[in-house]
Amino acid sequence: MMKTDEQEVQLKPGQAFADSLITKIRKRIIKYKYFILAAVVLIAVTVYITLFQVSEADEIKHFVTKDHHLFFWMLLLGFFAEIVAGSMGMGYGVICTTTLLILNLPPATISASIHSAESFTSAAGAISHYQYKNVNKKLVKLLSIPGAIGAVLGALALIQLGHHSPKIIKPALALYTMYLGIRILLNAFYKRSEKKKRQKINIPLLATIGGFIDSFGGGGWGPLVTGTFVKAGRTPRFVIGSSSFAKFVLTLASAFTFIFAGGFSQWNVVAGLLIGGVITAPFSALITSRVQVKKMFIFVGIVVIACSLITLVRFVLSL
Repeated sequence: MMKTDEQEVQLKPGQAFADSLITKIRKRIIKYKYFILAAVVLIAVTVYITLFQVSEADEIKHFVTKDHHLFFWMLLLGFFAEIVAGSMGMGYGVICTTTLLILNLPPATISASIHSAESFTSAAGAISHYQYKNVNKKLVKLLSIPGAIGAVLGALALIQLGHHSPKIIKPALALYTMYLGIRILLNAFYKRSEKKKRQKINIPLLATIGGFIDSFGGGGWGPLVTGTFVKAGRTPRFVIGSSSFAKFVLTLASAFTFIFAGGFSQWNVVAGLLIGGVITAPFSALITSRVQVKKMFIFVGIVVIACSLITLVRFVLSL
């Protein structure tokens, strides 16, 4: 009888470890069930689009290696841009736009690529922020509808101007992204006072303008909308989470407008940005409360300004 008791005692530590591990796995699955569902849907859509575009092994190889392995560079860009966007509440569109401008892609293609990929990454990011309770539902409602309207108008405007004045749009976008880079850099040295009274904000107007310039310029929602709320004395955690959630709605509206109104073919760019961003999204929301935001603002601001200057110098040299 004693031997049996000793065996039972020896089994208990192993059983406890196994039970603890199973419990942790269950909790993780329950906690991230929405993200897991979104990831499954995303993978299914990506596979469908890829197979629709390329049906044989040789064509798949061509798909990921064409344009000097652009797909893999976009994978890396999407990974980095989503870390920045999830932790700062801004920067995804700005970083992608400045990079794609250097690659000499047409302005409408740049914005269409970014918003098509970002419609998935912003969904994953929104779910993650919701899981971490960074979302103010009332603020999301106030931002989403006018933001989506502005995004549709911005996409239509870029499609029209891109066809008629393509040479003017690129330097204009470079100047715009350089302005955003300067604004991001200045945010690094902005000190928020806890005693400062909240300033009133015309949220529908701000969201409409933010949606328009984000769609037209390939980015800018974060620096304008998120930056305005933080400077007005709002809590950064809920501002970033709510703004990121609303960004998903306007990004989806922008992507559909570009695809159906302007046509689109750069799926290797979209796939790279999309996969790189989705892999990063759940971690970027966690970084929000831990990252040293000041250093991130300084780094991103300098990168965006430098990339914008490269595009402007190229334009001047081509004259």
